[in-house]
Amino acid sequence: MMTDTEVMATYEAMAELTAQMLAAASKSDWDQLILLEKRCAAHVQALKQNEPVQPLEGSSRLKKIQLIKQLLEDDRRIRDLTTPWMANLSALLNSSGKKRRVDQAYRSV
Repeated sequence: MMTDTEVMATYEAMAELTAQMLAAASKSDWDQLILLEKRCAAHVQALKQNEPVQPLEGSSRLKKIQLIKQLLEDDRRIRDLTTPWMANLSALLNSSGKKRRVDQAYRSV
């Protein structure tokens, strides 16, 4: 089990990583975004496995709530940036697939 200090340090690290992820997404640095997302996912996994069931109290609880709200806001902003890129990529892949099928169909004629 993690101590309260370890739990808070993990949430703070995740908040820093999501801020870096947002910066990477803003610059269309998709490789960096993926790298940072993997690091953040490792923190999430650590929390799932080791965060105590007993909730934090007092100022630690308020800080944790603030960090979670920031994580969610950064996540929303990242999705706002990545969704159009993913849609363009999907359209490009679909278009390439259709072109390949047409090429294959006419090559056999």
